[in-house]
Amino acid sequence: MNSAQSIQEFGPVSAEAPKSMPPSSKRTISVTDGAVAFAKKKLEQRGTPNAAVRMGIRGGGCSGFSYVIQFEDEPPKERDTVLEADGVRFYVDKKSLIYLAGSTLDYEKTLMFQGFKFRNPNEATSCGCGHSFTVK
Repeated sequence: MNSAQSIQEFGPVSAEAPKSMPPSSKRTISVTDGAVAFAKKKLEQRGTPNAAVRMGIRGGGCSGFSYVIQFEDEPPKERDTVLEADGVRFYVDKKSLIYLAGSTLDYEKTLMFQGFKFRNPNEATSCGCGHSFTVK
């Protein structure tokens, strides 16, 4: 992550009224400006600039859990946390928030990879591809 890049922190809020929580909360997810810009670009390319990005985890992968990042055309589910930055909405379900709390969603571009990257302090180990992990 570029040190000059700002990070926006979010925590649990209702689907009706997105607002950020104090940075001291352990149940926050941060989203870098790079991740917001990448999401906005992809949503516009897709032709759905008003859609959201759903982030979460699911069981599976070579290390136990896999990260999930996908477009969401539907409104948030009742128990989703809604995060918003620069007009881009991110949804995370209640169960995933437990494992993603304290994480930062970043955008990374290297020779081998381009896309979203979670920086998750709850990871104990991860696989070589970086998409699968175990928790502490």
